[in-house]
Amino acid sequence: MLHIEPIKAFADNYLWVFHQVGSTAAAVVDPGDAAPVQAYLQEQGLTLTAILVTHHHADHIGGVSELQQSWQVPVYGPASSKIPQVTHAVAEGSSVQCCGLNFHVFTVPGHTLEHVAYFASTGDESPLLFCGDTLFAAGCGRMFEGTAPVMYASLQKLAQLPRATKVYCTHEYTLSNLRFAQAVLGAQPALMQRIASEQKRLATQGCTLPSTIAVELATNPFLRCADPLVLASLQVQQQVRVNEPAAVFGALRRWKDGF
Repeated sequence: MLHIEPIKAFADNYLWVFHQVGSTAAAVVDPGDAAPVQAYLQEQGLTLTAILVTHHHADHIGGVSELQQSWQVPVYGPASSKIPQVTHAVAEGSSVQCCGLNFHVFTVPGHTLEHVAYFASTGDESPLLFCGDTLFAAGCGRMFEGTAPVMYASLQKLAQLPRATKVYCTHEYTLSNLRFAQAVLGAQPALMQRIASEQKRLATQGCTLPSTIAVELATNPFLRCADPLVLASLQVQQQVRVNEPAAVFGALRRWKDGF
């Protein structure tokens, strides 16, 4: 059985630490800050054996060098001059073995050009996805380096994963994303049910993650760019007439940027 722990950092980041129950070998995803990771490892009696990085932003790699000083472990991530700490470069189709899991790597540019995501099947448990800042719960990342067609293609790649896949993104943006989703989709039952559920989760558990691909397909407007409801909302609320899905995505992202 796999245990995945969200380590909170900064204002709203999650640094995901995971290990097999009964094993002390652990890995961390996107450690933007070393201190809370070190504290958790020490508290739980865990040994860091690998670091997975999705992209180069400081809140995702800021703690890598310090962790490397304490733990001589492989650092998996995209080949980029902005992430010199990477010891094992990965790209589309690469495999990463750690903590009893075999991760398949997807290249998902858009938020940044070199962004990657890590997907693993887990036997009897649901598959899991560490997707950095590409896909968020009820939303997606901003396009700092990519274009709308590039980012849309990346999201579609993730949308094709098994519907039971658990989605571990790296920010607690869920409720704000859901407010935007309601502006786009209206009071659809699945969306309203999710809003109530996520409000309860945040109040009781302090975290709204993970999501699932099935939930995202039902309630995330950025994965519904061919939905007539989305097209109508853009036309009525933004005076934007588009039909091609990547163009719809771009219009949605611009709307969200100013929401």
